[in-house]
Amino acid sequence: METLPEIIRSCTRRPVAVFGMGVSGKAMLSCLTSHGAHCVAYDEKPEMGSGVHPLFGEREARLHDLVVYSPGFHQDHPWLAAARQAGVLCLGEMDFAALFWHGILLAITGTNGKTTLTDFLAAALRANGGEAVAVGNIGQPLSNIPEVSRSRGCVAVCEVSSFQAEGLHYLRPQAVLWTNFEEDHLDRYPDMKAYFAAKWNLVERLSRPRLFIGEQVEQWARRLGYVLPPFAKVVRREGGASLIPQNSFFTTYPQQENYLIARAYWESEGLPVSVLEETAKRFSPRKHRLCKVAEIGGASYWNDSKGTNFHAVEAALRTFEKPVLWIGGGKSKGGDLDAFVGRIAPRVSHAFLVGETAEALAHYCAKHALPHEVHPTLEAATKAAFHAARPGDTVLFSPGFSSFDQFANYAERGVCFETCVLGLKQGALKR
Repeated sequence: METLPEIIRSCTRRPVAVFGMGVSGKAMLSCLTSHGAHCVAYDEKPEMGSGVHPLFGEREARLHDLVVYSPGFHQDHPWLAAARQAGVLCLGEMDFAALFWHGILLAITGTNGKTTLTDFLAAALRANGGEAVAVGNIGQPLSNIPEVSRSRGCVAVCEVSSFQAEGLHYLRPQAVLWTNFEEDHLDRYPDMKAYFAAKWNLVERLSRPRLFIGEQVEQWARRLGYVLPPFAKVVRREGGASLIPQNSFFTTYPQQENYLIARAYWESEGLPVSVLEETAKRFSPRKHRLCKVAEIGGASYWNDSKGTNFHAVEAALRTFEKPVLWIGGGKSKGGDLDAFVGRIAPRVSHAFLVGETAEALAHYCAKHALPHEVHPTLEAATKAAFHAARPGDTVLFSPGFSSFDQFANYAERGVCFETCVLGLKQGALKR
Protein backbone atom coordinates (compact mmCIF):
# COMPACT_ATOMS: atom_id res chain seq x y z
CA MET A 1 0.00 0.00 0.00
CA GLU A 2 3.05 2.31 0.23
CA THR A 3 2.78 3.30 -3.43
CA LEU A 4 -0.79 4.58 -3.18
CA PRO A 5 -1.08 8.40 -3.14
CA GLU A 6 -1.62 9.67 0.41
CA ILE A 7 -5.16 10.95 -0.17
CA ILE A 8 -6.20 7.48 -1.39
CA ARG A 9 -4.13 5.45 1.09
CA SER A 10 -5.82 7.14 4.02
CA CYS A 11 -9.22 6.05 2.67
CA THR A 12 -8.45 2.39 2.06
CA ARG A 13 -8.76 1.08 5.58
CA ARG A 14 -12.24 0.13 4.46
CA PRO A 15 -13.22 -1.14 1.00
CA VAL A 16 -13.22 1.37 -1.86
CA ALA A 17 -16.50 1.70 -3.77
CA VAL A 18 -16.13 1.73 -7.56
CA PHE A 19 -19.13 3.12 -9.46
CA GLY A 20 -19.69 1.84 -13.00
CA MET A 21 -18.25 -1.26 -14.59
CA GLY A 22 -17.54 0.15 -18.03
CA VAL A 23 -14.04 0.79 -19.39
CA SER A 24 -13.24 3.54 -16.86
CA GLY A 25 -14.63 1.66 -13.86
CA LYS A 26 -12.71 -1.50 -14.70
CA ALA A 27 -9.50 0.52 -15.12
CA MET A 28 -9.91 2.10 -11.67
CA LEU A 29 -10.74 -1.29 -10.14
CA SER A 30 -7.63 -2.83 -11.67
CA CYS A 31 -5.42 0.03 -10.53
CA LEU A 32 -6.69 -0.14 -6.95
CA THR A 33 -6.50 -3.92 -6.60
CA SER A 34 -2.99 -3.97 -8.10
CA HIS A 35 -1.97 -1.69 -5.23
CA GLY A 36 -3.54 -4.00 -2.64
CA ALA A 37 -6.76 -2.11 -2.00
CA HIS A 38 -9.97 -4.03 -1.40
CA CYS A 39 -12.86 -2.83 -3.60
CA VAL A 40 -16.60 -3.27 -3.96
CA ALA A 41 -18.05 -2.68 -7.44
CA TYR A 42 -21.43 -1.05 -8.05
CA ASP A 43 -23.29 -0.71 -11.34
CA GLU A 44 -26.93 0.12 -12.06
CA LYS A 45 -27.12 -2.69 -14.63
CA PRO A 46 -24.65 -5.38 -13.55
CA GLU A 47 -24.05 -8.55 -15.51
CA MET A 48 -25.66 -11.66 -14.03
CA GLY A 49 -23.33 -13.49 -11.65
CA SER A 50 -20.67 -10.76 -11.76
CA GLY A 51 -20.80 -10.00 -8.05
CA VAL A 52 -21.37 -6.33 -8.86
CA HIS A 53 -23.93 -4.61 -6.62
CA PRO A 54 -26.90 -2.87 -8.32
CA LEU A 55 -27.89 -0.60 -5.41
CA PHE A 56 -26.12 2.09 -3.40
CA GLY A 57 -27.72 4.17 -0.66
CA GLU A 58 -27.21 5.37 2.90
CA ARG A 59 -26.49 1.88 4.26
CA GLU A 60 -23.86 1.12 1.61
CA ALA A 61 -22.28 4.57 1.96
CA ARG A 62 -21.48 3.89 5.60
CA LEU A 63 -19.28 0.97 4.52
CA HIS A 64 -16.80 3.14 2.58
CA ASP A 65 -14.45 6.10 2.99
CA LEU A 66 -13.72 6.49 -0.74
CA VAL A 67 -15.84 6.31 -3.90
CA VAL A 68 -14.28 6.44 -7.35
CA TYR A 69 -16.77 6.91 -10.16
CA SER A 70 -17.04 6.66 -13.94
CA PRO A 71 -17.89 9.69 -16.16
CA GLY A 72 -21.43 8.40 -16.68
CA PHE A 73 -22.28 9.43 -13.11
CA HIS A 74 -23.34 13.08 -13.16
CA GLN A 75 -22.62 15.24 -10.13
CA ASP A 76 -26.22 15.08 -8.88
CA HIS A 77 -26.51 11.30 -9.18
CA PRO A 78 -28.31 9.84 -6.12
CA TRP A 79 -25.45 7.45 -5.40
CA LEU A 80 -22.92 10.29 -5.24
CA ALA A 81 -25.34 12.36 -3.16
CA ALA A 82 -25.67 9.49 -0.66
CA ALA A 83 -21.89 9.05 -0.48
CA ARG A 84 -21.21 12.75 0.07
CA GLN A 85 -23.96 12.97 2.67
CA ALA A 86 -22.12 10.24 4.58
CA GLY A 87 -18.84 12.15 4.36
CA VAL A 88 -17.29 9.80 1.78
CA LEU A 89 -14.57 11.23 -0.49
CA CYS A 90 -15.76 10.99 -4.12
CA LEU A 91 -13.24 11.10 -6.99
CA GLY A 92 -14.03 10.97 -10.69
CA GLU A 93 -11.90 8.66 -12.81
CA MET A 94 -9.60 11.41 -14.12
CA ASP A 95 -9.06 12.97 -10.70
CA PHE A 96 -8.32 9.52 -9.30
CA ALA A 97 -5.82 8.81 -12.08
CA ALA A 98 -4.20 12.26 -11.85
CA LEU A 99 -3.06 11.42 -8.31
CA PHE A 100 -0.92 8.62 -9.78
CA TRP A 101 0.37 10.49 -12.84
CA HIS A 102 3.63 12.44 -12.49
CA GLY A 103 4.40 13.25 -16.12
CA ILE A 104 3.14 16.11 -18.31
CA LEU A 105 -0.58 16.18 -19.08
CA LEU A 106 -2.18 18.07 -21.96
CA ALA A 107 -5.98 18.34 -21.89
CA ILE A 108 -7.85 18.28 -25.21
CA THR A 109 -11.53 19.18 -25.17
CA GLY A 110 -14.27 20.45 -27.48
CA THR A 111 -17.63 19.44 -28.84
CA ASN A 112 -16.00 17.87 -31.89
CA GLY A 113 -12.53 17.05 -33.17
CA LYS A 114 -10.93 16.25 -29.84
CA THR A 115 -10.19 12.58 -30.61
CA THR A 116 -8.44 13.48 -33.86
CA LEU A 117 -6.44 16.26 -32.20
CA THR A 118 -5.47 13.99 -29.32
CA ASP A 119 -4.22 11.24 -31.64
CA PHE A 120 -2.42 13.71 -33.90
CA LEU A 121 -0.62 15.60 -31.14
CA ALA A 122 0.50 12.37 -29.44
CA ALA A 123 1.81 11.07 -32.77
CA ALA A 124 3.70 14.31 -33.41
CA LEU A 125 5.30 14.29 -29.96
CA ARG A 126 6.47 10.72 -30.53
CA ALA A 127 7.81 11.67 -33.96
CA ASN A 128 9.81 14.39 -32.23
CA GLY A 129 11.56 11.74 -30.15
CA GLY A 130 9.50 12.00 -26.98
CA GLU A 131 7.32 9.53 -25.13
CA ALA A 132 3.63 10.31 -25.47
CA VAL A 133 0.35 8.44 -25.09
CA ALA A 134 -3.18 9.30 -26.20
CA VAL A 135 -5.54 8.70 -23.29
CA GLY A 136 -8.82 9.71 -21.66
CA ASN A 137 -12.15 9.80 -23.44
CA ILE A 138 -10.37 8.42 -26.51
CA GLY A 139 -10.89 4.87 -25.16
CA GLN A 140 -7.78 4.42 -23.01
CA PRO A 141 -8.61 5.58 -19.45
CA LEU A 142 -6.02 7.69 -17.70
CA SER A 143 -6.23 5.13 -14.89
CA ASN A 144 -4.38 2.68 -17.14
CA ILE A 145 -1.46 5.04 -17.59
CA PRO A 146 0.71 3.82 -14.69
CA GLU A 147 0.87 0.53 -16.57
CA VAL A 148 1.60 2.23 -19.90
CA SER A 149 4.51 4.34 -18.80
CA ARG A 150 6.34 5.08 -15.55
CA SER A 151 8.52 7.80 -17.11
CA ARG A 152 8.13 11.27 -15.60
CA GLY A 153 9.08 12.63 -19.03
CA CYS A 154 6.08 10.99 -20.69
CA VAL A 155 3.33 13.24 -22.00
CA ALA A 156 -0.28 12.16 -21.52
CA VAL A 157 -2.30 13.76 -24.31
CA CYS A 158 -5.67 13.44 -22.65
CA GLU A 159 -9.03 13.78 -24.38
CA VAL A 160 -11.40 15.22 -21.77
CA SER A 161 -15.17 15.20 -22.23
CA SER A 162 -17.44 17.60 -20.36
CA PHE A 163 -18.56 14.64 -18.24
CA GLN A 164 -14.96 14.12 -17.13
CA ALA A 165 -14.14 17.80 -16.70
CA GLU A 166 -17.14 18.81 -14.60
CA GLY A 167 -16.03 17.22 -11.32
CA LEU A 168 -12.26 17.79 -11.44
CA HIS A 169 -10.39 18.91 -8.32
CA TYR A 170 -6.90 17.37 -8.52
CA LEU A 171 -6.03 17.08 -12.22
CA ARG A 172 -3.80 20.02 -13.25
CA PRO A 173 -3.09 20.09 -17.00
CA GLN A 174 0.02 21.87 -18.28
CA ALA A 175 -1.98 23.03 -21.33
CA VAL A 176 -5.59 23.07 -22.50
CA LEU A 177 -6.50 22.88 -26.20
CA TRP A 178 -10.22 23.57 -26.71
CA THR A 179 -11.30 23.00 -30.30
CA ASN A 180 -14.85 24.30 -30.54
CA PHE A 181 -18.16 24.58 -28.72
CA GLU A 182 -21.60 23.70 -30.07
CA GLU A 183 -24.96 22.37 -28.89
CA ASP A 184 -24.53 18.90 -27.34
CA HIS A 185 -25.29 16.85 -24.21
CA LEU A 186 -28.39 18.90 -23.36
CA ASP A 187 -29.89 15.71 -21.97
CA ARG A 188 -27.30 15.99 -19.16
CA TYR A 189 -26.97 19.77 -18.81
CA PRO A 190 -29.92 22.15 -18.33
CA ASP A 191 -28.55 24.69 -20.81
CA MET A 192 -25.50 25.73 -22.83
CA LYS A 193 -24.08 27.74 -19.93
CA ALA A 194 -23.92 24.64 -17.73
CA TYR A 195 -22.32 22.67 -20.58
CA PHE A 196 -19.74 25.44 -21.10
CA ALA A 197 -19.04 25.63 -17.36
CA ALA A 198 -18.20 21.92 -17.29
CA LYS A 199 -15.46 22.42 -19.88
CA TRP A 200 -14.34 25.75 -18.39
CA ASN A 201 -13.36 23.81 -15.26
CA LEU A 202 -10.28 22.66 -17.23
CA VAL A 203 -9.24 26.27 -17.78
CA GLU A 204 -9.47 26.94 -14.05
CA ARG A 205 -7.30 23.88 -13.36
CA LEU A 206 -4.40 24.98 -15.62
CA SER A 207 -0.95 24.77 -14.01
CA ARG A 208 0.78 26.80 -16.77
CA PRO A 209 -0.38 29.75 -18.95
CA ARG A 210 -1.12 27.59 -21.98
CA LEU A 211 -4.66 27.89 -23.36
CA PHE A 212 -5.45 27.46 -27.06
CA ILE A 213 -9.03 27.85 -28.24
CA GLY A 214 -11.00 27.92 -31.46
CA GLU A 215 -13.09 30.90 -32.57
CA GLN A 216 -16.37 29.37 -31.41
CA VAL A 217 -15.07 29.03 -27.86
CA GLU A 218 -14.15 32.71 -27.78
CA GLN A 219 -17.60 33.67 -29.09
CA TRP A 220 -19.44 31.52 -26.55
CA ALA A 221 -17.25 32.74 -23.69
CA ARG A 222 -18.17 36.33 -24.54
CA ARG A 223 -21.85 35.43 -24.93
CA LEU A 224 -21.98 33.64 -21.57
CA GLY A 225 -20.02 36.25 -19.63
CA TYR A 226 -16.70 34.44 -19.25
CA VAL A 227 -13.45 36.43 -19.36
CA LEU A 228 -10.62 34.67 -21.15
CA PRO A 229 -7.27 34.85 -19.36
CA PRO A 230 -4.76 37.25 -20.98
CA PHE A 231 -2.53 34.39 -22.10
CA ALA A 232 -5.31 32.65 -24.08
CA LYS A 233 -4.45 32.17 -27.75
CA VAL A 234 -7.50 32.32 -30.03
CA VAL A 235 -6.77 30.29 -33.16
CA ARG A 236 -8.54 31.59 -36.28
CA ARG A 237 -8.97 29.72 -39.55
CA GLU A 238 -8.84 32.87 -41.67
CA GLY A 239 -5.44 33.09 -43.28
CA GLY A 240 -4.37 29.76 -41.81
CA ALA A 241 -4.82 27.57 -44.90
CA SER A 242 -1.29 28.35 -46.10
CA LEU A 243 0.10 26.84 -42.88
CA ILE A 244 -1.56 23.46 -43.41
CA PRO A 245 0.43 20.80 -45.31
CA GLN A 246 -1.18 20.08 -48.67
CA ASN A 247 -2.55 16.59 -49.35
CA SER A 248 -2.93 16.03 -45.62
CA PHE A 249 -6.06 15.04 -43.71
CA PHE A 250 -6.22 18.56 -42.29
CA THR A 251 -6.95 20.55 -45.45
CA THR A 252 -10.76 20.48 -45.06
CA TYR A 253 -13.10 21.94 -42.45
CA PRO A 254 -13.24 21.25 -39.50
CA GLN A 255 -9.83 19.58 -39.45
CA GLN A 256 -8.11 22.83 -40.43
CA GLU A 257 -8.85 24.17 -36.96
CA ASN A 258 -7.49 21.02 -35.33
CA TYR A 259 -4.17 21.43 -37.13
CA LEU A 260 -3.90 25.15 -36.41
CA ILE A 261 -4.62 24.63 -32.70
CA ALA A 262 -1.99 21.88 -32.55
CA ARG A 263 0.46 24.17 -34.35
CA ALA A 264 -0.19 27.05 -31.94
CA TYR A 265 0.64 24.78 -29.01
CA TRP A 266 3.63 23.30 -30.82
CA GLU A 267 5.14 26.72 -31.55
CA SER A 268 4.54 27.91 -27.98
CA GLU A 269 6.73 25.05 -26.77
CA GLY A 270 9.48 25.86 -29.29
CA LEU A 271 9.20 22.50 -31.03
CA PRO A 272 10.29 22.06 -34.68
CA VAL A 273 7.37 22.81 -36.99
CA SER A 274 8.83 20.53 -39.66
CA VAL A 275 8.10 17.49 -37.44
CA LEU A 276 4.48 18.56 -36.99
CA GLU A 277 4.09 19.07 -40.74
CA GLU A 278 5.57 15.68 -41.60
CA THR A 279 3.31 14.00 -39.03
CA ALA A 280 0.29 15.73 -40.56
CA LYS A 281 1.16 14.38 -44.01
CA ARG A 282 1.24 10.81 -42.68
CA PHE A 283 -1.67 11.06 -40.26
CA SER A 284 -4.90 9.09 -40.72
CA PRO A 285 -7.90 9.45 -38.37
CA ARG A 286 -9.49 6.64 -36.44
CA LYS A 287 -12.20 4.58 -38.06
CA HIS A 288 -15.77 5.87 -38.23
CA ARG A 289 -14.81 9.52 -38.62
CA LEU A 290 -15.92 10.59 -42.11
CA CYS A 291 -14.18 7.89 -44.11
CA LYS A 292 -15.14 6.57 -47.52
CA VAL A 293 -16.34 2.97 -47.33
CA ALA A 294 -17.00 2.10 -50.97
CA GLU A 295 -18.23 3.24 -54.35
CA ILE A 296 -21.17 1.35 -55.85
CA GLY A 297 -22.62 2.13 -59.24
CA GLY A 298 -20.95 5.52 -59.30
CA ALA A 299 -22.30 6.54 -55.88
CA SER A 300 -19.96 6.94 -52.90
CA TYR A 301 -20.73 5.76 -49.34
CA TRP A 302 -19.26 7.53 -46.33
CA ASN A 303 -19.17 6.41 -42.68
CA ASP A 304 -19.21 9.13 -40.02
CA SER A 305 -20.64 7.07 -37.16
CA LYS A 306 -18.55 9.09 -34.70
CA GLY A 307 -20.65 12.14 -35.63
CA THR A 308 -22.85 12.10 -32.53
CA ASN A 309 -24.07 15.72 -32.46
CA PHE A 310 -25.52 18.38 -34.74
CA HIS A 311 -22.22 20.17 -35.31
CA ALA A 312 -20.55 16.97 -36.51
CA VAL A 313 -23.29 16.37 -39.09
CA GLU A 314 -23.10 19.95 -40.35
CA ALA A 315 -19.31 19.75 -40.64
CA ALA A 316 -19.55 16.47 -42.57
CA LEU A 317 -22.16 17.91 -44.95
CA ARG A 318 -19.90 20.86 -45.74
CA THR A 319 -17.35 18.39 -47.09
CA PHE A 320 -19.52 17.66 -50.13
CA GLU A 321 -20.31 20.08 -52.93
CA LYS A 322 -23.85 18.88 -53.66
CA PRO A 323 -26.71 17.68 -51.48
CA VAL A 324 -26.35 14.15 -50.16
CA LEU A 325 -28.52 11.18 -49.29
CA TRP A 326 -28.30 11.43 -45.51
CA ILE A 327 -28.75 8.57 -43.06
CA GLY A 328 -29.26 9.90 -39.53
CA GLY A 329 -30.90 9.44 -36.17
CA GLY A 330 -30.24 7.69 -32.87
CA LYS A 331 -30.66 8.33 -29.17
CA SER A 332 -31.49 11.93 -28.32
CA LYS A 333 -29.04 14.10 -26.40
CA GLY A 334 -31.35 17.09 -26.33
CA GLY A 335 -31.08 20.21 -28.48
CA ASP A 336 -33.25 22.07 -30.99
CA LEU A 337 -34.25 19.52 -33.65
CA ASP A 338 -36.26 22.09 -35.60
CA ALA A 339 -33.28 24.43 -36.00
CA PHE A 340 -30.96 21.52 -36.79
CA VAL A 341 -33.12 20.16 -39.61
CA GLY A 342 -33.61 23.68 -40.94
CA ARG A 343 -29.84 24.17 -41.17
CA ILE A 344 -29.09 20.88 -42.92
CA ALA A 345 -32.10 20.77 -45.29
CA PRO A 346 -30.35 22.71 -48.11
CA ARG A 347 -27.48 20.19 -48.05
CA VAL A 348 -29.61 17.02 -48.00
CA SER A 349 -31.53 15.71 -51.02
CA HIS A 350 -33.24 12.88 -49.10
CA ALA A 351 -33.14 11.79 -45.46
CA PHE A 352 -33.29 8.16 -44.29
CA LEU A 353 -34.12 8.23 -40.58
CA VAL A 354 -33.52 5.61 -37.90
CA GLY A 355 -33.51 5.14 -34.15
CA GLU A 356 -35.21 6.81 -31.22
CA THR A 357 -35.27 10.25 -32.85
CA ALA A 358 -36.55 9.13 -36.27
CA GLU A 359 -40.19 10.17 -35.84
CA ALA A 360 -39.30 13.58 -34.39
CA LEU A 361 -36.82 14.16 -37.21
CA ALA A 362 -39.48 13.14 -39.72
CA HIS A 363 -41.83 15.78 -38.30
CA TYR A 364 -39.28 18.55 -38.83
CA CYS A 365 -38.19 17.21 -42.22
CA ALA A 366 -41.82 17.60 -43.30
CA LYS A 367 -41.89 21.12 -41.88
CA HIS A 368 -38.78 22.09 -43.86
CA ALA A 369 -39.89 20.29 -47.05
CA LEU A 370 -37.03 17.80 -46.86
CA PRO A 371 -37.90 14.45 -48.53
CA HIS A 372 -37.54 11.70 -45.97
CA GLU A 373 -38.49 8.20 -44.86
CA VAL A 374 -38.32 6.33 -41.55
CA HIS A 375 -36.76 2.87 -41.22
CA PRO A 376 -36.67 0.43 -38.28
CA THR A 377 -32.97 -0.39 -38.55
CA LEU A 378 -29.73 1.05 -39.90
CA GLU A 379 -29.50 -1.85 -42.35
CA ALA A 380 -32.95 -1.07 -43.77
CA ALA A 381 -32.10 2.62 -44.13
CA THR A 382 -28.80 1.84 -45.85
CA LYS A 383 -30.49 -0.50 -48.32
CA ALA A 384 -33.13 2.14 -49.06
CA ALA A 385 -30.42 4.74 -49.69
CA PHE A 386 -28.63 2.25 -51.96
CA HIS A 387 -31.75 1.79 -54.10
CA ALA A 388 -32.27 5.56 -54.28
CA ALA A 389 -28.66 6.44 -55.13
CA ARG A 390 -27.65 7.38 -58.67
CA PRO A 391 -24.20 7.80 -60.26
CA GLY A 392 -22.52 10.85 -58.76
CA ASP A 393 -24.55 10.73 -55.53
CA THR A 394 -23.11 10.64 -52.01
CA VAL A 395 -24.65 8.49 -49.29
CA LEU A 396 -23.56 9.92 -45.95
CA PHE A 397 -24.11 8.11 -42.64
CA SER A 398 -23.55 10.83 -40.06
CA PRO A 399 -26.13 10.09 -37.36
CA GLY A 400 -25.98 13.25 -35.24
CA PHE A 401 -27.08 11.36 -32.12
CA SER A 402 -25.64 8.79 -29.75
CA SER A 403 -25.72 5.09 -30.60
CA PHE A 404 -27.14 3.77 -27.33
CA ASP A 405 -30.69 3.20 -28.53
CA GLN A 406 -29.71 0.35 -30.86
CA PHE A 407 -25.95 -0.22 -30.44
CA ALA A 408 -23.33 -0.60 -27.71
CA ASN A 409 -21.26 2.31 -29.07
CA TYR A 410 -20.53 4.35 -32.20
CA ALA A 411 -17.91 1.83 -33.36
CA GLU A 412 -20.40 -1.05 -33.40
CA ARG A 413 -22.82 1.20 -35.26
CA GLY A 414 -20.16 2.14 -37.81
CA VAL A 415 -19.23 -1.49 -38.37
CA CYS A 416 -22.91 -2.28 -38.98
CA PHE A 417 -23.10 0.42 -41.66
CA GLU A 418 -19.85 -0.64 -43.33
CA THR A 419 -20.83 -4.32 -43.29
CA CYS A 420 -24.14 -3.49 -44.95
CA VAL A 421 -22.50 -1.29 -47.60
CA LEU A 422 -19.85 -3.89 -48.43
CA GLY A 423 -22.56 -6.56 -48.66
CA LEU A 424 -24.52 -4.38 -51.11
CA LYS A 425 -21.35 -3.86 -53.13
CA GLN A 426 -20.69 -7.58 -53.27
CA GLY A 427 -24.26 -8.18 -54.42
CA ALA A 428 -23.93 -5.49 -57.10
CA LEU A 429 -20.72 -7.09 -58.40
CA LYS A 430 -22.49 -10.46 -58.82
CA ARG A 431 -25.18 -9.03 -61.07
